[in-house]
Amino acid sequence: LHRLSEPNLSSISGQLEELYMANSRKDMNDTLTDILMNACVTAVAMPARLLMEHVLLVSILHHNVGIEVGAHFLEAVVKKFDELCKSDAEGKECENLLALVAHLYNFHVVHCLLIFDILKKLVSTFTEKEIELILFLLKNVGFSLRKDDALALKELITEAQRKASTAEKKFQDQTRVRFMLETMLALRNNDMRKIPGYDPEPVERLRKLQRALVHSSGSGKDTQLRVSLESLLSADQVGRWWIVGSSWSGTPMISDAKNQAQQKLHVGKVSSKIMELARKLRLNTDIRRSIFCVLMTSEDFMDAFEKLLK
Repeated sequence: LHRLSEPNLSSISGQLEELYMANSRKDMNDTLTDILMNACVTAVAMPARLLMEHVLLVSILHHNVGIEVGAHFLEAVVKKFDELCKSDAEGKECENLLALVAHLYNFHVVHCLLIFDILKKLVSTFTEKEIELILFLLKNVGFSLRKDDALALKELITEAQRKASTAEKKFQDQTRVRFMLETMLALRNNDMRKIPGYDPEPVERLRKLQRALVHSSGSGKDTQLRVSLESLLSADQVGRWWIVGSSWSGTPMISDAKNQAQQKLHVGKVSSKIMELARKLRLNTDIRRSIFCVLMTSEDFMDAFEKLLK
């Protein structure tokens, strides 16, 4: 990962996919997230290109390996961002984290819902630091947001204008607020020239590369995580509904003996050979083993159907 750059992205993503196949996904996700966070989240502003390439790698693994890759990384980034926003850190960590979220959106890992949530949160606090972050985010993904949900962007701009008019007395430096409002209006009117330093070309080029490296044809809207800021921040309490099998209803998780008794599924007597096969395939829960045994031991499709219903 330390050698990661655009030319060798395909070989590195291929090697990482092989590692994902050979090791536990949790270990891989944890390690990958740690390395990426250490590389990208520093007290100085990181080069945009470096952040983009790292996020592109995550998005390729997200599409090729499974959505839990992107989900794990996204959750770590958002939690860290929330923590740093509350702690008033002086460095550029917040910008770097926000850039990571912005590029996760650019490369179709996360839905615009999350970006709007973050923007709303920043607008509601509305201090000088938040204004910088809003500007930074809009410069990175503003036009994509407009394409995805123009109405939500319009509402956000109205809210920002209202905030700006009430907070005029508070800021010594009015120019940043004015600049932010001008940027928002340029977005609303789809006027790219008004935004200084706006260059969509690097993202477009990397998106082309992404399309070349993603195996499945369905790498688009269906793998985007439609998850809100609130869901991400409260994931430890209420589970992760956006990852299959990681949500639960009711908090906290209570081990109930009665429920566990019901969980034991009756498949009749199954030969030890089949159980051994199930073990080899790492079917580690009762329900997975039961489904496997039903499929392997049924007479025909009707019989399998009946047994599965039971």
